[in-house]
Amino acid sequence: MQLSEIITPERVVSCLEGASKKRVLELAAEFIAEESQMDSEDIYQGLIDRERLGSTGIGYGVAIPHCRMASLSSDETRGYLIQLNQGVDFDSIDGQPVELLFVLLVPESTNQMHLNLLAQLADCFSNDQFRHELQMGTDATELFEIASKAFKTAAA
Repeated sequence: MQLSEIITPERVVSCLEGASKKRVLELAAEFIAEESQMDSEDIYQGLIDRERLGSTGIGYGVAIPHCRMASLSSDETRGYLIQLNQGVDFDSIDGQPVELLFVLLVPESTNQMHLNLLAQLADCFSNDQFRHELQMGTDATELFEIASKAFKTAAA
């Protein structure tokens, strides 16, 4: 499975407000619940439980919160690109505030595919130009186009 297969225009949000990691994850869970008909509390709890194991802030202003969801069928993996309206302390490796999130929700039964997607994400977000373009994006449509192009290039 490729990143370009798990993100849609409806799964992108720009300028999400939130002054703390906890609040950002709550708002992200609410956004995801609206789009997916999943339970926002289940999503939030899964993301927060994963954060307790260690921060998903990978550095350079990026975090990749992720978790396994019992409510997803075995062929249903979801990705959400979220641009924050301000940098938030995410306990990142480099101590930098996070401005971009990619939330990855995978079925409970998924193992290797989950790891492959995380590796693809880390590879894409290690590109300075890609991060800069996303940080400068002005709306969800533009963010989706930037991400789609990069994810398709990464898969090639």
